[in-house]
Amino acid sequence: MRSNRAKVRAGVSMAATLPMIAGALALGIPAAQAADSPARDVLKGSKPLWATAKADKGAASNGAQVKARVYLAGKDAAGLAAYAKAVSDPNSPAYGKFLSAKKAEARFGATKAQVSAVKSWLKASGLEVTEVTAHYVTVSGDVAAAEKAFGTQLHNFAKGSKTYRAPAQTASVPAGLRGAVLTVTGLDNAPHKSSHHDQLPPPDAVFKNAGPFSSYYGSNIASTLPDAYGHKIPYAVKGYTGKQLRAAYGAGTYTGKHVRVAITDAYASPTIAFDAGKYAQKNGDAAWKTGQLHQVLPKNYTKTEECGAAGWYGEETLDVEAVHAVAPNADVTYVGAASCYDDDLLDSLSKIVDNHLADIVSNSWGDIEANQTPDLAAAYDQVFQLGAVQGIGFYFSSGDNGDEVANTGTKQVDTPANSAWVTAVGGTSLAVGKGDTYQWETGWGTEKATLSPDGKSWNGFPGAYTSGAGGGTSKTVPQPYYQKNVVPKALATANNAAGNRVVPDIAAIADPNTGFLVGQTQTFPDGSEMYSQYRIGGTSLAAPVIAAVQALAQEARDGKALGFANPAIYAKYGKKGVFHDVTDNPTGSGLAVARLDFANGFDAADGLLTSVRSLGKDSSLSAVKGYDDVTGVGSPANGYVQSYRKH
Repeated sequence: MRSNRAKVRAGVSMAATLPMIAGALALGIPAAQAADSPARDVLKGSKPLWATAKADKGAASNGAQVKARVYLAGKDAAGLAAYAKAVSDPNSPAYGKFLSAKKAEARFGATKAQVSAVKSWLKASGLEVTEVTAHYVTVSGDVAAAEKAFGTQLHNFAKGSKTYRAPAQTASVPAGLRGAVLTVTGLDNAPHKSSHHDQLPPPDAVFKNAGPFSSYYGSNIASTLPDAYGHKIPYAVKGYTGKQLRAAYGAGTYTGKHVRVAITDAYASPTIAFDAGKYAQKNGDAAWKTGQLHQVLPKNYTKTEECGAAGWYGEETLDVEAVHAVAPNADVTYVGAASCYDDDLLDSLSKIVDNHLADIVSNSWGDIEANQTPDLAAAYDQVFQLGAVQGIGFYFSSGDNGDEVANTGTKQVDTPANSAWVTAVGGTSLAVGKGDTYQWETGWGTEKATLSPDGKSWNGFPGAYTSGAGGGTSKTVPQPYYQKNVVPKALATANNAAGNRVVPDIAAIADPNTGFLVGQTQTFPDGSEMYSQYRIGGTSLAAPVIAAVQALAQEARDGKALGFANPAIYAKYGKKGVFHDVTDNPTGSGLAVARLDFANGFDAADGLLTSVRSLGKDSSLSAVKGYDDVTGVGSPANGYVQSYRKH
């Protein structure tokens, strides 16, 4: 269940199908670039890629209102990226020499003079300054004033079936502000949101799984159902619990003690403390200690209907319960955004960085790369770099729609998972056997076929593609240095001969057919609100599981922060016993599970739906030996957490 920033809660994967190249600068730090005119500096990437001459519908009305954010570059944007790289690279003499939040701000933040100059320029252009933070200046005004300030006309452009406003030329700032302005967002008014009045609504309608189930993989064979791949298949698991996941990923005796993990989503579940406590009690996890779960929430929520606020409750619940299940002694802070829009999600990430609320940050939301404009990419990367210099690592789910072709018609990756400054977490189907023993994993990719009316065969077996782990090659982000010599050249150069970023970096359980049991207060048909449990999956599960495993690794490292983890993860690639090398066919024959679902999602009143779900069928993506675009370097094996111990 991954909240998708672009389409309101579009990437949900419940248990039933519901409606750094060498040199720091090569990691991509958009900044003010020299313009043709000596009087202006171009803000690279401020004109969206979809604002083409062919799509141009003419000038926007001068009186139309604009609300924009001018992001501040700080006093040394290039130095920030360079230091972020150095402290994250195990081969660097500066590795692990992190700065405090206060020192990071003093060294790289915007000066008072820069902020004052930016404000004066904006006001002189006729815009009203409505907010000033350490990271940006928010302004509002009409189109005419915005055009004067940013040196570009604003036109209307066709984008799909709709029309949005955007700069007709790349925006720019006065040359006197060179180095002070990172980028500007908001000149285009296309939706920039994540999925998931203004008060939060009640919980979503109840969802339950129908049985029969397996208690562990293969424990209950569907002997009365047709064969698949020449043999009888097991029923889907009821939902793995923390004990099974800890065993599968080599937790050992580590519990995440003294490690702080943060989780970001939009909104906030009003029942999270009750749900998390009851879930731990019912499923054998350690009880939450007083003060172990914190929430940092905005004063007001916005766009609750547009963003499907109640749908985000399940996201928060999954993330919190999964982290605690795998790292039961980690301190967990939930940071809720005011809405599913990028500006608000960025604010949540900045709260974590500015106040160093955690060392590890799990994020189960995203958008397709085509919807990510370069201006927002620059703003996100700045936050990730500021986190890296402090020893904060960000983990993003890679997506639930495979190569995105079935979803969007275009092969592409998701964002912010595509950033070279975050750890992109892919997904697997996980088989945990009797006695909590790890059996195997495949890349998560599902094909579904239904039972024939006579019950003797599967219609059109193996059936249609439904969902799978996001992955592939970015079209916009250059190849980071840490992926060189690990990522196959064919993948890296798929969209660019010079090589681009490939997603994901690492993977964990995601397939909802081999998913995680979660407990949440939901709204029942009679209007009552009660706690209930159901199986769930998606890379929304993989991200908090990996974040929790990283908490165990940090504990193993005597509490020393891991920071931006990718350079260390790739440095461990190929070492014996560190990663499970996940492939799509680990047993040598086709793999599938049988599933029964309530037709109405709740009870058997409207009948049952019987289907077979094939594993390891992720669109055009494949989990193969070595690094791949479904599981990255693989999933954590027994030696992963141990590999961080200081010898």
